[in-house]
Amino acid sequence: MDILACLDQALRQAGVAPTALRLATIASRSREAGLLATARSRNAELVAIPDEALKGYEAACATRSTRIASLYGVGSVAEAAALAAAGPGSVLIQPRIATARVTCALARSTS
Repeated sequence: MDILACLDQALRQAGVAPTALRLATIASRSREAGLLATARSRNAELVAIPDEALKGYEAACATRSTRIASLYGVGSVAEAAALAAAGPGSVLIQPRIATARVTCALARSTS
C-alpha cells in the first residue's frame, strides 16, 4: 500500500473528507519522493517535525511500537507527527494504520 492509499484508508476509517489536509512526517523523511508527491496530489502542506519535538506527544499517542520507540524515542511517529502538525490541544482522530512500508494517523486541531 502506498502513501496515498494509506492516507485514503485513514480518512475513510475516520469518516473525514479529504479537504484542508496538512501532511506531517519526521524531519529526516520530509524530502522523500512519495511524501512530496502525495502532498502535491492533495494540494497539502508537508510539515517536517523535528525528531525531538515528537517526544512531547508520546503521552497522547494511542499505539506504540517498541522498535520505533527505540529509534525515535516515541512509540508512534505517525501519531506524534499528526498531533504536532495539528497544533496545541489537538486530538488524535485516527490511530496509526501500519503497513509494511507506510504508517498514517490523523489528528484534528481544536482551535
